[in-house]
Amino acid sequence: MSTVKQREALTIHTIDSAPEKSKALLENSKKAYGYVPNLHGTLAEVPGLLEAYQSIHELFVNSSFNNDELTVVWQTINVEHECHYCVPAHSAIAKAMKVDDLITDALRNKTTMPSAKLQALHEMTLSVTRNRGNVSQEEIDDFYTAGYTQRHVLEIILGLSQKVISNYTNHIAETPLDEGFQNFVWKK
Repeated sequence: MSTVKQREALTIHTIDSAPEKSKALLENSKKAYGYVPNLHGTLAEVPGLLEAYQSIHELFVNSSFNNDELTVVWQTINVEHECHYCVPAHSAIAKAMKVDDLITDALRNKTTMPSAKLQALHEMTLSVTRNRGNVSQEEIDDFYTAGYTQRHVLEIILGLSQKVISNYTNHIAETPLDEGFQNFVWKK
């Protein structure tokens, strides 16, 4: 008779328990959010990973995308990756960023975006994610026709880089939702 070994939970660090090089990074998280999100506490095990995540997040937030577009890129990837943590987290973040609930609901429920331009962004993000960057010229042309540029294609890759770090970590760690995200629980 074989027994299935249960996965051991990954450590979710506090500022006090984190490796020395992660402490200041977690302090930054606490200043930004008022607490240390469980994802950040998990990433803190590897200071370079937490730093990379925070840096890429800052770079993506300061990209040419507006709040609606940032949300479309983040949530398209989160839903495609079936991230139990990031879909609720970015639903709460979208609410705080004053993104229309129609956008968030469409992304969470895999329905059509409320505008053709956001639909084009969603489709390009989905194609880049699913096809690991191997998108067709026709897809790129359609994206440009919708009003986007080469810069936007490359910024999708920036957002995807951030989401790979968080989504994959959350799958492996089975990161528990923070209290502030509980109202936005999501399941496939």
